[in-house]
Amino acid sequence: MAERLGRGIVTDAITTPVVNTSVYFFKKTADLIDWKEKRQFSYEYGRYGNPTTAVLEEKMSVLEGAESTLFLASGMCTSSVMFLALVPAGGHIITTTDCYRRTRIFIANMLPKMGITATIIDPADVDALEAALENNKVSLFFTETPTNPFQRCVDIKLVSELCHRKGVLVCIDGTFATPINQKALSLGADLVVNSATKYIAGHHDVLAGCISGSEKLISQVRSFHFILGGTLSPNSAYLVIRGMKTLHLRVQHQNSTALKLAKLLETHPKVKQVYYPGLSSHPEYALAKRQMSGFGGVVCFDIDGDIMRTIKFVDALKIPYIAPSFGGVESIVNQPAIMSYWDLPRSEREKYRIYDNTVRFCVGVEGYQDLKDDILQALEVI
Repeated sequence: MAERLGRGIVTDAITTPVVNTSVYFFKKTADLIDWKEKRQFSYEYGRYGNPTTAVLEEKMSVLEGAESTLFLASGMCTSSVMFLALVPAGGHIITTTDCYRRTRIFIANMLPKMGITATIIDPADVDALEAALENNKVSLFFTETPTNPFQRCVDIKLVSELCHRKGVLVCIDGTFATPINQKALSLGADLVVNSATKYIAGHHDVLAGCISGSEKLISQVRSFHFILGGTLSPNSAYLVIRGMKTLHLRVQHQNSTALKLAKLLETHPKVKQVYYPGLSSHPEYALAKRQMSGFGGVVCFDIDGDIMRTIKFVDALKIPYIAPSFGGVESIVNQPAIMSYWDLPRSEREKYRIYDNTVRFCVGVEGYQDLKDDILQALEVI
């Protein structure tokens, strides 16, 4: 009975309290009716909100310069709910060629079940974008910028202007950039999604995703989320809040290290090509300089050799872990052809420009000199 009508709440803790509950109670029916009729604020059920998660959402809104943010259980959950909430049955979307594979699968295999079709264009092909807008009843333009894994960049300001003329929403996946390096909403986008599993949380210990934008649009997505679920746990929300406190420090360090490594790799005789938006050789270098304040911590490059020579290089590295994901404090390395596309035959992989000799190096917070020495010794092995 001691807890029946309330309990003490600590409000002066520096860290945000973790509210581990799935339901909330009302002291009397009149309070419930007041809440139902919006005369007072309360929580009701864990799928509809949690005080710990609410703090996280407020922090992310400030970071993105958004009116509202919704956090969900993962980045893919966020993107999927966004598509389902904002694109009508029988609708049409525009997206770009280079993107996260699971997003591509959702667009290609899941959305058609609802009659939703897609036009896929090169990130830099403005003519193709204009043609797609003219020839289809488009609801949404969705892309990553930079893209995964080759870090192509999309002109957010130009794309937003062209789409808005046709009443088309623009959603940018800013996971590779982070809101530290790129402010998609201020450049004209309506929505920005992040896999907060990556840089936002930053410690390889939590799954989370979020979408930020106007209160009107986020409310639509939130209402759909209430039905589908995919709720972020309060413990996960706490971990993301913890990670965000060092986000700017980590990203600034990762930006600096990745740019130095990209320049180093570009001059090495055993490396054929480097994909990094901070290099003048990158096809969207000028655009990246214009819309980004930093270029991120992921460097992709092609080893001069076949799959076995590339495996030999990866296995010779001593600091990074061979793993998926990126954006955490530990450096991570993988070959996309093996890590993400091994179930496809080589001919299919190469349709997506996923080659056997491509390496994705995801910089952590280790010192530059240590990573440089490790990469150089691994290149010497091959």
